[in-house]
Amino acid sequence: MLSPPTLGKVIMSQLQDNFGRKFHYLRMSVTDVCNFKCSYCLPDGYHPNGKQQFLSLSEIENLVSAFSLVGTQKIRITGGEPTLRKDFTDIIRVVADNPRIHTVATTTNGYRLEKHAKEWFDAGLRRINVSVDSLDPKMFYQITGENKFDEVMRGIDAALSAGFERVKVNAVLLKGMNDKDLPRFLNWIKHTPIDLRFIELMETGLGREYFQAHHLAGADIKALLQAEGWQLDIPSADDGPAQNFSHSDFKGRIGLIMPYATNFCASCNRLRVSAKGKLHLCLFTESGIDLRDLLQHPSQQAELIERLHGQLAQKKETHYLHQGITGVTQHLASIGG
Repeated sequence: MLSPPTLGKVIMSQLQDNFGRKFHYLRMSVTDVCNFKCSYCLPDGYHPNGKQQFLSLSEIENLVSAFSLVGTQKIRITGGEPTLRKDFTDIIRVVADNPRIHTVATTTNGYRLEKHAKEWFDAGLRRINVSVDSLDPKMFYQITGENKFDEVMRGIDAALSAGFERVKVNAVLLKGMNDKDLPRFLNWIKHTPIDLRFIELMETGLGREYFQAHHLAGADIKALLQAEGWQLDIPSADDGPAQNFSHSDFKGRIGLIMPYATNFCASCNRLRVSAKGKLHLCLFTESGIDLRDLLQHPSQQAELIERLHGQLAQKKETHYLHQGITGVTQHLASIGG
């Protein structure tokens, strides 16, 4: 156990790993339940594994407080589908009320967005990512298993009207499925101030066959964009591993998440905590580190922070996807992918 003077220094120091990477961004899952059945994530729908006891509001508050003391400035509330939590607005408020957290964001499938965009904005949510894998309603249904395309698109309009600092749309490009949607996406953001992010399909532990059938290299999309005059933006500290592109003729921007790109992990700036309170140092780590026993009371904060610093020493330099090592992550919903 650290002595009190040493512990004080630890509490105030930025989370950093052995490779000099600093972590100011937390992706905090609040549920692993999802009502969509996306083919690349939960093709058979969500099936609970035993009794679900996700982090309570007080546990979330203690978690956010500890992370805020060690340099975390941005928190993204994820799932599963986070808006399925009945107390989702309260969760936003708890995160936003922490003065050390400068950015509160969420990622959602958008099915509740039309009705609640203004409510969430008023609670303190400032950035929102909506998953829209196709602008063709039929393909949207084929990928997500839900006939909610129009509902989701109205939700995006509601978010734009509510005044969010940034509205992003995430799309996982899939060969043989939505890869023909690129011109339609580009036409959409020509006059709409959307940050469109194309995410390269990642191989998860039990999805090799799907990956081999539908993987589309992000490098190919990058080459196509640059051939059409899109310019790579100067990266900001908030970008992490994303490569962002702008075009003078377009109101929207494009971001590429390319996990197979060289040095993808060099700019990693985020950690993940699962809906049951496990710290994941990487999306593809085989197991999480339990934090929940130290989330029961604010008096445990120093011990919790000590555990965080200790675990950062175990973070690996890369995800090892290039070597075909994918861990045992069956689907991205389980740890807020």
